[in-house]
Amino acid sequence: MNEVAATSNRLDRPVDPAYDHVLGPDDAAITLVEYGSYACPHCRAANERVAQVRNELGDRVRYVFRQRPLAGNDLALRAAQLAESADREQFWQTHVELMTRSVALTEDDLCAVRDTLGLDRLPPEQAEVAGHRGIERVLVDVDSAAASGVRVVPTFFINGRRYDGPWDESSFTDAMLGSLGHRVRSAALDFASWAPSTGVLLLLASVLAVLLTNLATGEAFRHFWETDVGLVLGDAGFRMSLHHWVNDGLLSVFFLVVGLEIKREFTVGHLASRRSAALPIAAAIGGMTIPALLYLAVVPAVPWGQGWGVPMATDTAFAIALIAMLGSRVPVELRIFLTAAAIVDDIGAIVVVALFYSSKIDWGWLGAASACFVLLVGVNRSGVYRALPYAALGVVLWFCVYKGGLHATLAGVLLALVIPTRPPANLRSLMTQADQLIAEEALHGDEQLRHGPSLPTLRQLDAIHDRLESPADRTLRHLEPWSSYFVLPVFALANAGVVLSLGQLQGHDTLMMGVMLGLVVGKPLGLFLASWLAVRTGMAVKPEAYSWTQLLAAGALAGIGFTMSLFIAGQAFPVEADFAAAKIAVFAASTLSALIGVALLLWASRTGARAREPVQEVDDRHCSA
Repeated sequence: MNEVAATSNRLDRPVDPAYDHVLGPDDAAITLVEYGSYACPHCRAANERVAQVRNELGDRVRYVFRQRPLAGNDLALRAAQLAESADREQFWQTHVELMTRSVALTEDDLCAVRDTLGLDRLPPEQAEVAGHRGIERVLVDVDSAAASGVRVVPTFFINGRRYDGPWDESSFTDAMLGSLGHRVRSAALDFASWAPSTGVLLLLASVLAVLLTNLATGEAFRHFWETDVGLVLGDAGFRMSLHHWVNDGLLSVFFLVVGLEIKREFTVGHLASRRSAALPIAAAIGGMTIPALLYLAVVPAVPWGQGWGVPMATDTAFAIALIAMLGSRVPVELRIFLTAAAIVDDIGAIVVVALFYSSKIDWGWLGAASACFVLLVGVNRSGVYRALPYAALGVVLWFCVYKGGLHATLAGVLLALVIPTRPPANLRSLMTQADQLIAEEALHGDEQLRHGPSLPTLRQLDAIHDRLESPADRTLRHLEPWSSYFVLPVFALANAGVVLSLGQLQGHDTLMMGVMLGLVVGKPLGLFLASWLAVRTGMAVKPEAYSWTQLLAAGALAGIGFTMSLFIAGQAFPVEADFAAAKIAVFAASTLSALIGVALLLWASRTGARAREPVQEVDDRHCSA
């Protein structure tokens, strides 16, 4: 398929029978919209599939075709304009002619269609009007495609929702008819594509954990997480409680994903250049340092001094979810800034956990972990692009780090560092090879006693596919949903449970004050001051898209510690009563930070709109003059 651009998975412009090219009744239960190009071989192949669907479903479906000519392809653009220059009554005849006249669109096809339409015989004025009409309609469709999140052509929308599945008869028909399996899959994809979904799931898991802890099921719920699970072979074995498997095992997947995101940002993302990275890095350092110092200034060194790492952390999922829910009232640049700062914050949290919240060190096992890491580096330098060697050595690395006394989640970050991030240098040649293989197989499509691509061809395509996508991107694509929708909710379920009792708070007021002061006050203060100093000294530049007030609001949202704060608190406070008090403080501080951050963003958006109104009026008068 052919790349275009992307943002959404919903149809931007509703079907208008008075404007769109429509086949089928207006009251049809199913509306199928296609964005396509006459020069795209996949669109030409899909044309036959659309005909089969219309034969099968009849008046239950109406079909709409919208133009999305291939970018940079002059023949495709002129074909689209030619089709739209035709009268409405002639469009479908022209459409079918352009799609089917030859195996691949040629200049002769355009000449033949122009002759059929009689465009060359029109008076100059009518020909000019028709040409302008064609250009305008193509531009409208191209804008609609971009707003609808069209990434490839052809792209189909079924009843307003993008269809990303295969085109085989059963899959396409199931999607059109809305089978139960397709509806469940669509609902899941809709939820996953909703930006705040991760935060919502985390919140629900946390509320459930608190409810189960405080109801009659509380004792059984706590005992469940203390159940030992592991492998035993004779006298040898490896066992941990479910709680430890979640915190040391499952959370390693989360840290692997975080590590891959960090590496991607520093290699090909928003932190790849020094200038773009300076502001969020400075902000994150300030947002970690000031909360820790405030905590240490309030809380006595004995017995809670080791909890200074709790208010340092930011929960990226919750913070970004709240910004996403505010939509266009928050500049995209502010979301990028907060995401980058949270990523740097994650680096700090990982270092803090590894250095200050690990158990007794076993240098023998750490030596084995180092040897395993060196082996992983060697695999990377050898150009290995398959994920299996990294996964197998990653499990060994995790075990060695765990036995060595460092927190096992560090293995996830170390593994992320050695998984290749960049795509192969010979990307163009790989794409050319894949196109040639597919074209050669297409020549045998009608042969008897042959039902698909040959096994050697499939193996070559598999090998090419493995090289087209970097291992880091492939790992992120497969693991990120598991991390967001399974690992983090299970972690919250295992760690967020706390008994809501005044007895839990007695004697812990100083501890709770230190945590809340660090998150609610220290986070926004540190992030804001560090950003201001970085800009003032010329180390960084603040984008004009967001104001200092909005940056302060982002700092307040960074005070939502939650996941990472709970994790560090679990390492810092082995006494259950201390841990419970810290959890309550984290919950309260995160809630207060969220309210303050959202309120500041809403206030800043309103005042910003009022400040822009007079400027807009002046601009309007100037334009009209």
